[in-house]
Amino acid sequence: MPSRRDAIADDLRDRIATGRLKPGERLPSESHLATQYRVSTPTLRSALAALQVEGLVEKVHGKGNFVRRPLRRITYIGGGRTLDGQAAADSALRVTVRTTRIRARGHLATLLKVPASSPLTEFFCLSHEGERPHNLARIYVPCDLASAAALREPLPYEGVTTWLTRLRPPPTEVRERVGVRLPTPEEASTLHISPALAVLALTRQTADITGRVVEAALLVLPGDRADAVFTTHYLIDEKETEG
Repeated sequence: MPSRRDAIADDLRDRIATGRLKPGERLPSESHLATQYRVSTPTLRSALAALQVEGLVEKVHGKGNFVRRPLRRITYIGGGRTLDGQAAADSALRVTVRTTRIRARGHLATLLKVPASSPLTEFFCLSHEGERPHNLARIYVPCDLASAAALREPLPYEGVTTWLTRLRPPPTEVRERVGVRLPTPEEASTLHISPALAVLALTRQTADITGRVVEAALLVLPGDRADAVFTTHYLIDEKETEG
């Protein structure tokens, strides 16, 4: 037999799925809902928290709980330099880029295989759908590879990804690590997501033909809207197919 918390979540979930509660609609106050379902406020909040984790409900500080509008899916293509091309080209999705000079320390020095305090260029990329933050990426490149123009002028996201493909010697290997974790407080605040919502965290290293790491990227994609796709191409010996 389901708990009261689960029963409340199931009822609200059904009301959202059938359109009785519409996207963007504000839910009744928590005290009203608690009275309606004849439960304590903590039990009611626990049910709402389950729906928040599922991405069906969002809590806006000082305003209440709202049915979440459908979110654009994010597809990360393994081995690629951007999120899916359609999303990048979609005018509804805009990306802001902030460029900063920093020093390699700790994890970054290890990722880029450079001595501690080596100068790096950081591209902080944050995408928005309307006013809503969508996903974020931090891209790091050794300063001797980053042009002075990239630091002096605002560079669109497409410009960053195009510039990275033109490095000399060109990149020849991409290594990616994918994990699931809870967001840091800074990530949750930047992306306007619940600290209880898991994120897809991707760490990417790109090396050139000499083995030098020319780029490291840390991407954070909210788990309620992200997919990662990896395609493997096999080389088939023609002699084997003839046999």
